[in-house]
This record gives sequence, structure tokens and C-alpha cells, in this order.
Amino acid sequence: MDVLTVPADRDKSWYLSLMAPNTKGPKFAWLDPSRLYCNSQALADCVKDLLTPFHNDTIDLVAGIDAMGFILGASVATTLGKGFLAIRKAGHLCIDTHSQQYSDYSGREKTMEVRLDVLKPGLRVLIVNQWIETGGTMKAAIKLVESLGATVVGVAAVAIENTEGGKWIKENYKYSHCIPEEFQNQIDQQHLDSFDQIQQLNKQK
Repeated sequence: MDVLTVPADRDKSWYLSLMAPNTKGPKFAWLDPSRLYCNSQALADCVKDLLTPFHNDTIDLVAGIDAMGFILGASVATTLGKGFLAIRKAGHLCIDTHSQQYSDYSGREKTMEVRLDVLKPGLRVLIVNQWIETGGTMKAAIKLVESLGATVVGVAAVAIENTEGGKWIKENYKYSHCIPEEFQNQIDQQHLDSFDQIQQLNKQK
């Protein structure tokens, strides 16, 4: 399907077929979900699905994780009519910050940081990232938000893999993702059937 095409019948999570497989090898994530953001209806439907479990929750602020969580998080915040807080990789903010170390999906040690003049006790925050693989990045973001006294209402991502870290998040926090139960096994195996069609089309070019 062309990336800008909107099907006449939009099944739940139809937009997942727009995601693209990794073509650059093991140093990169196994897929690129951001292709679906190019389709305005796909992005809107993705955000709608992510927010469904939180309809009855009070959310004061949306926080998105650097970098791809900014796109999805800002879209979620706009839909809710709430503000957006950027959780940045260390060294990019020119103000006083609070930081948290973590290991990302590739096992690399990193540091994230957040400004000190927004989060406070009583503030209810929804944390958004594009994808949760090992859970290390999201767990660090949770610690960062909670260390400043704010409450994590829940976490949202296009997918949450059933890794040890992914399961920990599901067990300890309210969460949302866009993966139907029948597709979760493909996510955990890190290969979507839709990739086969994409790869066939690429070979024909």
C-alpha cells in the first residue's frame, strides 16, 4: 500500500502495515514505525487508539522521549489539548536539569534529562515513546518523572515487546499500545508478515 493511501475500510490498527523493515543491519532497530506518521489518517488513528485506555484518567501533561517519542507525544498532547514536555538526551538543554542514566535497546549506556521547572508533586503525566523493546528507556523516563514528584498516569507506545522490561512496565503501570493480540507474537519475534510484501515490492523496483 502506498504510504499516503487511506483504505476505504480501516480495520483496527490498519496503519501498522505502513511500518517499514530494517534494511541497514543489526546496528539499527529492527523496524521503522515512523513511516506511518507520513499518513495523516494513520497518525490520527494511532493516537486515538493509544488514548482509548486513558479516557477516564486525568492527564495534566504529556511527556515524550527523545527523539521519536517527540512526534507521537506531541500528537497525543495536541489531541488531548495538553502541554508537551520533552525528555531529552543529555547535553541538549541550556538550563538546569535532572538526569537519569539508562541502557537503551542496543545495550548502550546513555543519559536522559528533563528541565526542573515543570514537573512537581500532584502533576499527572502520560509518558509516550515510539516503541518499547527492552524497556530500559521507558523505565528511566518513569524514574525521572517520579523523582521530581510527579505521578505517572501511564505509558503509551506503538508497541510494547514482551521482553523482561516490557513485561515489567505492563505489570507495574497502566499502558497502551496499538498491537492487536493476534499480532503480538510477530512483534515479539521482531518480524511482521507485512514486511514480506514490502520486500517483494522493493525487489520489483
